[in-house]
Amino acid sequence: MTADDSFDRLDDDDYPAYTMGRAAEMLGATQGFLRAIGEARLITPLRSEGGHRRYSRYQLRIAARARELVDHGTPIEAACRIVILEDQLEEAQRINAEYRRAAESANPTAAA
Repeated sequence: MTADDSFDRLDDDDYPAYTMGRAAEMLGATQGFLRAIGEARLITPLRSEGGHRRYSRYQLRIAARARELVDHGTPIEAACRIVILEDQLEEAQRINAEYRRAAESANPTAAA
């Protein structure tokens, strides 16, 4: 992979561009918080060749939502479960909307 390839991947929401220290700083959280949500299986950071945790922008958004819930008094395990369910609901709604659009385009008179 060339330097140009790495630069292009920074636009990818799933590219693990952030170290644990930088991710914690961006979230205003501790590295222990990131470890805890990893242990709760909310996010699974990728590992660098040296074994260091690396986080994507998508994972940071998920972690930020969990931190928001924890900051409002929700236990971390419950916060992680809530975020997982919210993410699953959002995905189901997206898939449902795609099915609806496909059905409407296949049979435009039924939609009217």
